[in-house]
Amino acid sequence: MTRPTQQLSRKQLITLIHVAKRELKLDEETYRMALVTGGGHASCADMTDAGLKRALAHFRSRGFVARSGRSGDDRRQANDPQSRKIRSLWLQLHAVSAVRNSSEAALGAFVKRMTGIDTLNWLNTEQASRVIEELKAWLHRTSGVSDGQG
Repeated sequence: MTRPTQQLSRKQLITLIHVAKRELKLDEETYRMALVTGGGHASCADMTDAGLKRALAHFRSRGFVARSGRSGDDRRQANDPQSRKIRSLWLQLHAVSAVRNSSEAALGAFVKRMTGIDTLNWLNTEQASRVIEELKAWLHRTSGVSDGQG
C-alpha cells in the first residue's frame, strides 16, 4: 500500500489520481466530473493540495485501491471484444448509478455470481454472451438506454 495521504507530495497525489483514472477505466468526461466532485476543479493543476487529497479520497470511495508494485495475483485484463463490451456496459451502468463500484474487482464479482467463473479471462463465448445480454437488459431496465448496437 501507499503512504497515508497526509504524507504524499503534490506530485505523488497527482500520480495516484491518474492511476485511479486508469484503474477505474474512466473516460475523460467522467474523470473530469469526478475531479470537480472530489476536488472542486476539473484539472489537478488547478487544485490545492487539500483538493487533491479530497479528489483522491473520492476515487477511493468509488473503488480505487492503490497498490505498491505488482502483486502475484495481478493478472492481465482480458482484452477480447466480448470482454471490452462487458466492461463498456458495466461502466454505462455505473454512469447511470445502477452500479456503485465500477472497479474490475466489482465486475469480477458480478461475473462470478452469474457464471461461477472468477475472471473475464476464463469465460467462454457462451458465458460472455450471457453476461453481455444480462448487462444490456439491466441497463435497459435501469435507464432505457440502448447499448448502441440494437
